[in-house]
Amino acid sequence: MKKNKILNIILIFSTLSFVVLACSAFLRKEGGESVKPKAEKPNIIIVLTDDQGWADVGFNGGTDIPTENLDRIASEGIVFSNGYVSHPYCSPSRAGLLTGRYQARFGHDCNMPYEGENDDSVGTPLSEKMLSEALKEQGYTTSAIGKWHVGDHPNLHPTQQGFDHWFGFPGGGMNYWGISDGPLRTIYRNGKKVPESELTYLTDDFTNEAINFISQHKKKPFFMYLAYNAPHAPDHATKQYLENTKHIEYAGRSIYGAMVNAVDNGVGRIDSTLVAHGIKDNTVIVFLSDNGGRGTHADNRPNRGHKGMLFEGGIKVPFFISWPQGLKNYQRYEQVVSSLDLFPTLLSAAGGNLSDEPQLEGVNLLPYLSHKEKSAKPHEKLFWRSSGGFEYAVRKGDYKLYKSAYKNKTLLFDLKHDALERHDIAKDNPDMVAELEEEYKLWDSKNMKPGWFDPHEENVLKEEEIFESARKKSLRPKGK
Repeated sequence: MKKNKILNIILIFSTLSFVVLACSAFLRKEGGESVKPKAEKPNIIIVLTDDQGWADVGFNGGTDIPTENLDRIASEGIVFSNGYVSHPYCSPSRAGLLTGRYQARFGHDCNMPYEGENDDSVGTPLSEKMLSEALKEQGYTTSAIGKWHVGDHPNLHPTQQGFDHWFGFPGGGMNYWGISDGPLRTIYRNGKKVPESELTYLTDDFTNEAINFISQHKKKPFFMYLAYNAPHAPDHATKQYLENTKHIEYAGRSIYGAMVNAVDNGVGRIDSTLVAHGIKDNTVIVFLSDNGGRGTHADNRPNRGHKGMLFEGGIKVPFFISWPQGLKNYQRYEQVVSSLDLFPTLLSAAGGNLSDEPQLEGVNLLPYLSHKEKSAKPHEKLFWRSSGGFEYAVRKGDYKLYKSAYKNKTLLFDLKHDALERHDIAKDNPDMVAELEEEYKLWDSKNMKPGWFDPHEENVLKEEEIFESARKKSLRPKGK
């Protein structure tokens, strides 16, 4: 009897083992293809700063402003040596990033008018699909924190553009103490004004909101668009951050540096939160500035120019991506990439089907960053347009054409041999100038006229006049 029972037990165990092995084999094979377990969707965080210079971070060679957290996270991922944004100043650049399309396609060439109330025809229209909306379709909970500046009217606020949660201000700039100054310079949470007594220093307030959001939504995939207004003017900083930049003897740069250091501290705290919740490895962190550094206190070296210009200093920005579970670390990617690439890249990382988004003009960078496309370039051509063509630029391969209102001429540079744009070679290369002008015309033929205008044109001309006047005054008087 005992032997029969033992034999029966062995037989049952063997049968179950066979079934388990068979099921495992079936799961491994389906139509001759290996079936991998479905990976969890990564959390996604875009950290966008405002008017930050190329050399205002250590990972680009900066030495005076402490950015140890940004530098560490950059080392855990991939730094873009040639990372561009699609416009040289705030609102249009953000519109391009969020839609993955050249903002000129829908007439968003300019910042919103500064005076008066704007209706819902001024800003990125609801007909444009934003990254937040695409990720919601993939099951993500979405959050926008900080500066919006893509549509002033409540109909165009983040909660109308695919964001479940919003904490920030609608306009283009605000004091850092949270003191309300009209509807565009007021802090809201999901459409309701936040009492000023609850606010301390906006950079810290935005960080705290981000940490709270992560802690509340850590169990499901989330997308966070964290748009700090730092280090945009006005120059406000707390004693904590000023202490960290007191070694910078130039006062303006010291205060500016403190504002950058506040962002670095905030990103470090956010990173620690991800670690504490055990979700860092499967979180994508993207960091970049919305345009080149502002004209005062920022450091765009070695690039020429600053915010508002289409020289490299106005459109080439500090830029990295980190994803421990998905990308190798300690890399520097030299090929040209654009902020337009973030939409398709992040949607692909989330498991989305890019063929469902034919409107996108950016490129999915994942095959390039994972070295599946070792020799290919993500972009052969990139375009820029300000104020309906008042200024424009084209980069094709190593050549860059710039129709500059600052210099009142069309410039041509060979960036392979002249990355700093010191030598205009337009006169010696008329065929290349003509070729790039034709490329621009073809691209621009698919754009809309600007839906509105800002003071950019008059400011450009005024700045050039001031520049030339100062140079003339510096010369030795004749006969002396």
